[in-house]
Amino acid sequence: MDVEPDEDLLIRAAAAYRGVVADPSQFGPVAARLVAEARRSGHAEALVVALRAEAWSERAHLGNGRARRLLDQAVRVARRHRLDDRLGEVLVTRAAVDLELGRPAAAQRDLDRAGPLLADGRSAELDLQQAALLQNIGRLSEAASVYRRVLESQRAPSAVRAIMANNLALIEAQLGRYDAALGFLDDAATLATEVGPAVVALVAQSRGWVTVQAGRLTESLRLFERAASLYEAAGLPLGEPYLEHVDALVDLRLLPEASVLARRAVEQFEAHGVLLMAAEAQLRAARLALLTGDHEGAAAAAALAERSFRRQRRTRTAWAASATIVAVEARARTGEVSDGQLAAARGAAATLERLGIRSGAVEAYLTAGRIAAALGRDAVAVRHLLRAERLGRRAPVLVRLKGHVAAASAARLRRRDREVLQRCRAGLGDLARHRAAFASMELRALASGHGVELGRLGLEVLVRTGSAPRVLDWMERTRAAALLAVEPAATEGLEEEFAALQTVHAELAQARRDSGGEPPELLARQAAVEGRLRRAAWARQASGQVAGTAPSPAELRALLGGRVLVEYGGLDGRLFAAVLDQRRTRLVRLGPMQPVRREAAALLFALRRLMRPGSPAALEAARASAELALERLAELLLLPLGLPDDAGLVVVPFGGLQRIPWPALRPAPVSVAPSASFWARTRRPPPAAGGEAVLVAGPELPGAAAEVDALRELHDRPRVLVPPASTVAAVADALGGAGLAHLACHGRLRSDNPTFSSLLLSDGPLTVHELHLRGIAPHRMVLAACDSGADVSYEGDEMLGFVSALIARGTAGVIASAVLIPDLDTVRLMSALHRLVVGGATLAEALHGARSQIDRDDPSAFVTWCAFSAFGAA
Repeated sequence: MDVEPDEDLLIRAAAAYRGVVADPSQFGPVAARLVAEARRSGHAEALVVALRAEAWSERAHLGNGRARRLLDQAVRVARRHRLDDRLGEVLVTRAAVDLELGRPAAAQRDLDRAGPLLADGRSAELDLQQAALLQNIGRLSEAASVYRRVLESQRAPSAVRAIMANNLALIEAQLGRYDAALGFLDDAATLATEVGPAVVALVAQSRGWVTVQAGRLTESLRLFERAASLYEAAGLPLGEPYLEHVDALVDLRLLPEASVLARRAVEQFEAHGVLLMAAEAQLRAARLALLTGDHEGAAAAAALAERSFRRQRRTRTAWAASATIVAVEARARTGEVSDGQLAAARGAAATLERLGIRSGAVEAYLTAGRIAAALGRDAVAVRHLLRAERLGRRAPVLVRLKGHVAAASAARLRRRDREVLQRCRAGLGDLARHRAAFASMELRALASGHGVELGRLGLEVLVRTGSAPRVLDWMERTRAAALLAVEPAATEGLEEEFAALQTVHAELAQARRDSGGEPPELLARQAAVEGRLRRAAWARQASGQVAGTAPSPAELRALLGGRVLVEYGGLDGRLFAAVLDQRRTRLVRLGPMQPVRREAAALLFALRRLMRPGSPAALEAARASAELALERLAELLLLPLGLPDDAGLVVVPFGGLQRIPWPALRPAPVSVAPSASFWARTRRPPPAAGGEAVLVAGPELPGAAAEVDALRELHDRPRVLVPPASTVAAVADALGGAGLAHLACHGRLRSDNPTFSSLLLSDGPLTVHELHLRGIAPHRMVLAACDSGADVSYEGDEMLGFVSALIARGTAGVIASAVLIPDLDTVRLMSALHRLVVGGATLAEALHGARSQIDRDDPSAFVTWCAFSAFGAA
């Protein structure tokens, strides 16, 4: 049957609207052409439908301002020609756009006007937009009722039902009903495949967010990557995927990465005037500023978000309440507390609890309790803290951890020390299981940051009681715990990425030789490859292995064999040490931390100065400064311990003490370890076969070849790799079964990401990341490389770097430097060290003996004398 031209145009316009809902990038241009065609033909109804289609495409691409103008035109044409049904449809679409522009009142007016105009068959979209508006202004139960009613009727189009099931899943997840949420997303995904790529991408993004709320963080990372690829394939902007991905990154404590995405989302939404989402992005930015210690920035960003929520009439929503909590907590952390802030926090907590947002309510009551405690209102504080604990029960682990903190804080206020410890132990047990869910060394270290407050509350109780064995045991619960349980080696699927990283490093090295600079495009490629390698490690399946218990004092004494163990800790800016010798365990209070930090910084600065050319007077001043700093550090850290001068020492530093050259403070052998448990693990015997000696020289370092030449005479048939044979692959292969490995090469510390700290070999760098994933662990290893011992400390007393990665994998002893070292002046030290090791000395004993043979009058020889430390027991 023939179709009239006008009827054909209307049919094509209606099809274009259905098309843009499914695939805006493909059908948006079609809709724009139909608008022009309808204008030329004077077909009013087709023009209204086509304008609506083009507007929806603009909205999908964040062009909400232009979408609003197109819809205003459509409204005028529909009214002029009395097209009531079409006017109702356009008003519903305009309501959706107005809501995203942050105009909920205007959106509600359009929905109210649209109702009487729409026939029953077209009311499903009206229901969808009305429910979406209710959801965004915080009336979650009313929104859910609408979604359920329409979904149960089965009469709505697939696109409407898919989006309704998706939105209902988000509400269920907010209320803590994660299984129900995932069930709705399964339904939404099935319907989305009938609709098109835009809805498929939306549902994939929602699944990522729901898994975050459920505490399944590594799974969420895979889902967000898939959602981002679906958005890109559909030609859609990434603002929303960025925004919800931020939540996963925050829970993983990948804060720099989360900050980048949050900033992109804020910029994208604000640039396009999508104020609804811009306010939510601003709130996430405020929370990130709070987590990174930028309290002023957090307060300012939270205030912006609060103002936006007020303008959007979203004052009774979870979003507004959360913004209030961030603003109040940010001000409290700057020392500003008041009754007004307490009232605001209590109101926000009540709102979140009424809405059923358990995770937000726990945090809000915890904040209210802290403010009440700061105001001296202990009874009020305890009430709010216990409410947080009750709401946190049976919640996902990170919410439970906040509940444990609240309960421990309430017990502290009630002076119930035993209960404080009980609550802290329970929380740290939950944290250990949470940490074990990650295969990535990096994610495990970062996860320990969630336990900082629990560790501090327990330590505060134990230090006050003065029980040294219990203090030592408690510190061992929280120190380097992430590295005690290590996943099997796994490089499957990563060889191409390792090769790509080698290539880009080679190109960067060439660029530095040619121009003295690093081209931005090469740095971007390097960051991209590193990002892919990190994400692959994050997504690996973990075995769930939880670290064992720390050795008892009696077990440690047996392993120490006459040495003294000193484990340092800090609390409220003051330093103390647990000292375990053959007779007893003592707790020694050492004084404020700040003088130690100041002297350590002065020492490192002086050592760096001694490595640069200068006048004799300048070098002498630097030398004097270094010696004074060493003397002061010994007075502050060791003299109060009352140790015999000849006693061997095992030092467990923390935080800012990690880079101190401990052997330079003590006239006896010193070994360093991330924790006493780690040191105890390194007291294992060498492999039965002993393993060969492997000697490696890196490129661009004349002294390295001389060093290896001198050392090869000391070993029986060592395996020697020098440029150009000392490639990453060859060295990695040789190190695997080595009894003693020695690497003389350039080292590069990456404080921004220590897993990519590296040792420069003939064809590029060997990174901590690759070394760890390959499971490389010689029994003993000497790293004659700058900064090779400068592991980076993380919150929760965790460390990442070459030393911690090697010991975690099973290396029993490491020699490394926490500072720059002179190229040619290490040969004598290393030759003496190897002679002593071959004679049966431990690395700590060998380093002590070798250092005694150095002439310290020469500035660079003095640096060499200071630079190296022995780690582990072998």
